[in-house]
Amino acid sequence: MSDDFPLGLLFGLLFLLICLSGFFSSSETSMMSINRYRLSHQANSGESRAQRVMRLLARPDRLIGVILIGNNLVNNLAAAIATLIAVHYFGDVSGPAIATLALTIVVLIFGEVTPKTYAAVKPENIAYPASIVLEPLLKLLYPLVWLVNVISNGLLRLLGVKNIDGGADNLTRDELRTVVHEAGALIPRRHQAMLLSILDLENVTVNDIMVPRHEVMGLDLDDDLEEILTRIRTSQHTRVPVYKGDINNVIGMLHLRNAARFLSRDEVTKAAIVQEARDPYFIPESTPLHTQLLNFQKQKRRIGIVVDEYGDVEGLVTLEDILEEIVGEFTTDVAGLDQEIHLQDDGSHVIDGTANIRDINKALGWQLPTDGPKTLNGLILEHLESFPDGAACLQVGNVRMEILEVRDNLITAARCWALPRRPARQR
Repeated sequence: MSDDFPLGLLFGLLFLLICLSGFFSSSETSMMSINRYRLSHQANSGESRAQRVMRLLARPDRLIGVILIGNNLVNNLAAAIATLIAVHYFGDVSGPAIATLALTIVVLIFGEVTPKTYAAVKPENIAYPASIVLEPLLKLLYPLVWLVNVISNGLLRLLGVKNIDGGADNLTRDELRTVVHEAGALIPRRHQAMLLSILDLENVTVNDIMVPRHEVMGLDLDDDLEEILTRIRTSQHTRVPVYKGDINNVIGMLHLRNAARFLSRDEVTKAAIVQEARDPYFIPESTPLHTQLLNFQKQKRRIGIVVDEYGDVEGLVTLEDILEEIVGEFTTDVAGLDQEIHLQDDGSHVIDGTANIRDINKALGWQLPTDGPKTLNGLILEHLESFPDGAACLQVGNVRMEILEVRDNLITAARCWALPRRPARQR
């Protein structure tokens, strides 16, 4: 039968079919491997080839159907032609076996492994030009593709797969974090840190970053007027709370820019100070930072008073505090970490007991627990389960601590140093 066809034509058809097999194989791999987020961005930017690929990926069952129909057709036809050629050269007995072995090797190398590997490495180089052929081919073979999809989708439903549409690839927070990490040099390291900090806002509450009440500088109306005016003139803050007797009795927040209105008068009264103060803005201590950031924007506020479930004041939090969680320190902190953490010659650190644990972790790269007490003093007391009479040592995680000073029922200083982490034992 091979004598009815010129051998040159058969070899030419076989070569063409192997090329088509490589085309369909690489098209399948490239379409499934292409970066969906870059593709979506290019499509939204109006790039026609990206939009064409997006249309094909909208129904992956139809895309895979037309690719596999084409691939199986050319492979089966290539097998038939290879058999004709092998029978011509090796006879009816050994020809089919030789054709099967030879064609398997050729298709495996030139029709599967090589094109699929290239498509996996450079999916856009294959997917964009392949879509020019696949889109009209899908329309041409649509009746056959539809029949195949009806049968295959029915089987998928039996396996519990209900939705076969190519929906949006939604990322979880952890997956988005991985994307940011793997961006490498495409996103500067500082920008990566900012993006990761934004993702962490939901896990941090205002109670974690607030200025505790014992560090709040405010104006007590029960003090002498001269003392109040001295505090206003020497304050290093732009907004201060105004209270009467106790900080739990907050009357308002005074912006020192407005203080010029009564300081320029010949006679200043406490009533004038209260008149310039704005109504206080209270924040529950458990409010997540991402929620509070939106609340500040909605309320047109920059500072809030943090209260607990009983309404007692716990501290203050400002818009700048939240922004610093994202971009890092950018303001001058009067009671900064430089005054709370002191590096020693032996590599240890003497840390004030009032230092915030999250600030210590960020400054030293440690991993002290932050889900309990907020200060080093509270963390030590929680682990000791009693107030120390004097010097004591303990270890929290891989950080060893030595209490140096105790004053007025408060651990005021502790020497801390991180121990090398032990590798996990193999079982």
